[in-house]
Amino acid sequence: MPERVIIMGAAGRDFHNFNVRFREDAGCRVVAFTATQIPRIADRLYPPVLAGPLYPDGIPVFPEQALTDLIRRHDVRRVVFSYSDVAHVEVMHRAGLVTAAGADFVLLGAAGTMLTSRKPVVAVCAVRTGCGKSQTTREVCRILSARGMRVVVVRHPMPYGDLSAQVVQRFSTYADLGRHHCTIEEREEYEPLVAQGIVVFAGVDYEKILRAAEKEADVIVWDGGNNDTPFFKPRVHLTVFDPHRAGHERLYYPGETNMRMADIAVINKVDSADPEKVAAVRRNISQYAPCADIILSQSALRVDDASVIRGKRVLVVEDGPTLTHGGMSFGAGLLAARKWHAGEIVAAGPYAVGSLREVFKNYPHVTEVLPAMGYGPGQMADLSRTIAAVPCDLVLCATPAALRPLLAIDKPVVQVSYTYRDGGKPSLARVLLRKLRHGGTGATGAE
Repeated sequence: MPERVIIMGAAGRDFHNFNVRFREDAGCRVVAFTATQIPRIADRLYPPVLAGPLYPDGIPVFPEQALTDLIRRHDVRRVVFSYSDVAHVEVMHRAGLVTAAGADFVLLGAAGTMLTSRKPVVAVCAVRTGCGKSQTTREVCRILSARGMRVVVVRHPMPYGDLSAQVVQRFSTYADLGRHHCTIEEREEYEPLVAQGIVVFAGVDYEKILRAAEKEADVIVWDGGNNDTPFFKPRVHLTVFDPHRAGHERLYYPGETNMRMADIAVINKVDSADPEKVAAVRRNISQYAPCADIILSQSALRVDDASVIRGKRVLVVEDGPTLTHGGMSFGAGLLAARKWHAGEIVAAGPYAVGSLREVFKNYPHVTEVLPAMGYGPGQMADLSRTIAAVPCDLVLCATPAALRPLLAIDKPVVQVSYTYRDGGKPSLARVLLRKLRHGGTGATGAE
């Protein structure tokens, strides 16, 4: 009898692990996925068109809370943990639950889930959500494009809709974002790259996505999600660190893996972080990724019109995932409000509507700002109603994608963003181009 398997996930890494390790393995039978972190991704089906001939009925997706019952009901022998940005202690709590129920708890090795590209790959990853991958990805694309290379970005999956329609997605225009019914979270990642003139691929089946991207690219840039490891084997593995959360590079899965695998370690936000924390991150990199080149970078604030902020009562809207499973309590918006002397920062929590109430309940560390949660039309409507309810003069919108075209906002809006800036020498361009010519260090980390 095939060994029965459950894959624990959050609509991304879990599907990829199935595709590359289990889809064609007749010795195993994946009886279910479980889902967490992202709203409304459970209680659906991984469809037969993606699951393959061994799964003519597809594979059901259940909430993670059902895991123990599923293990016992289906006599499951192996549970594969397949999502990211989870504290090491929380990973082991899940291991305790699984092993107590009678199954093995498995973490797949990073290299064993990477596809091999015929084109060189630069992977941009991180040790936590919200370190600054997106601006670093844009800078990598700028550096390579300026040297005449055709650059295509492949983004970590965010398949929150109809999986059958999301096998391979290609974005080169704003119209493509609408055609694929992108959520706010997807737009935040794709829109700035499209504005830069970069073609972006995403979806569910990354073998097919990779082959499509190779046809258009001289170099493929892997744009990671959360703190996950790359789906493609990189020639250069770049990992971004956040000194505001110094030490987290050793405390979260699989962020520590990214640290140990890094060819280039970018310590970001050195313009706003405590120098002692920057030094602490540098020490960890030197100890656990001694072959990595260390780059210092700044997250430079960019604001449409800073003059209108002074003295105003402002509502700060920040990137949702950075605040939720990223664990941050602030982002670019709050920094901008303070830098340009807002009169008052109005907390959104007391005015939250619908699903946003649950967000504030589940993430009590978020007190001053509003997470831009928009994983579907209902949550986007709740976000719009919450913004409308907050008594403020101005909305500081620090989401990578502009919200005004997506939501009905009846207040003045000032857009805030981060942009990459070298924070010292050597420059990212110098190190990246050298690594790309000669390959990465092959670093696997130190004991």
